[in-house]
Amino acid sequence: MFDVVVVGGGPSGATAAEDLARSGHSVALLDREGRIKPCGGAIPPRLMQDFHVGEEQLLAKIRTARMISPTGRRVDIPIENGFVGMVDRKDFDPFLRARAEAAGAARFTGTFVRMERDGGTRVVYRDRESGTERTLETRLVIGADGANSRVGRAEVPGADKIPYVFAYHEIIAAPMAGDYDPDRCDMIYDGRISADFYGWVFPHGDTASVGMGTELRSADLKAATADLRRACGLAQCETLRREGAPIPLKPLARWDNGRDVVLAGDAAGVVAPSSGEGIYYAMTGGRAAASACAAVLASGRARDLALARRLFMREHKTVFRVLGAMQDAYYRSDSRRERFVSLCHDIDVQRLTFEAYMNKKLVRARPLAHLKIGLKNLSHLTGLVRETYT
Repeated sequence: MFDVVVVGGGPSGATAAEDLARSGHSVALLDREGRIKPCGGAIPPRLMQDFHVGEEQLLAKIRTARMISPTGRRVDIPIENGFVGMVDRKDFDPFLRARAEAAGAARFTGTFVRMERDGGTRVVYRDRESGTERTLETRLVIGADGANSRVGRAEVPGADKIPYVFAYHEIIAAPMAGDYDPDRCDMIYDGRISADFYGWVFPHGDTASVGMGTELRSADLKAATADLRRACGLAQCETLRREGAPIPLKPLARWDNGRDVVLAGDAAGVVAPSSGEGIYYAMTGGRAAASACAAVLASGRARDLALARRLFMREHKTVFRVLGAMQDAYYRSDSRRERFVSLCHDIDVQRLTFEAYMNKKLVRARPLAHLKIGLKNLSHLTGLVRETYT
């Protein structure tokens, strides 16, 4: 009998399992293994601080972010007083799972099949090695099994109705010449690559992640990524891996079933709108789910599972709303995307954007700067600013 079974061993599930194990609870971590999520791999210093991730996990340190508009306009935004770390999920996720196991979590490899309740709660899974069904008895379950969460669809109302961006990327051997910069992330806002999101080139040391995302099911993600590679001079680079998956961009209205299951990470929809950033929010959501489970185990009140969503949204709700509004306002057409990149020329926008990214909160230290940005934003959206494309 476990106190908690965590289904899914990505950043969210591994963090939840580690937190619970370190606090003295008996934890089982069930993961499929072998699957690598398509991910740019960016992690901010706040993540490294909050979750004790050392620089030895980083493949690169990004010092500049380049925004590229539909007409080819380029805006380079320096990352002042710091850097954005880059990891490869192929290595980062196993590191987190191993750390959870070292903290005391029991590891199981297999695929979640269903929940059974007959005098107790049991997680039924298909063992990877034997192919047979096995069970784990538990008091509580954390579903951290991704955007198409089987746990969520089976147990939490509304979990099957979350909107997705479909993401695809290719891990390539990093070029040694050309315009590629191993210390710079490129974000390409161009309807020819993605009609409603963006494309990216993110360095990973000896490799790079090149990909795009879209909500349009009719889009050819592989063809769009091939176009992106040609446009960036990366078509001839060796392709090492190809990965694709849905990524949610809106938190679920409810994360638990009011009984014995709570969701975390992509399963709960906690990927940032506009940017698609997920690793930090997944780990934060995993920690919130672990805290909620610890509260239930201490109090015996199943309603305390709702603490997971409340704890997360208390800190991040405003940022998600602002980023969601930004995506709705600027990603709908190339003319809007052109104005968005133009807005990024502004030094106040640059500084406050990266202060918010690095610290994971909207900075209130410069109210006049916020007012200026609001007025400039309105001017760009209404077309009062005359665009000169070069």
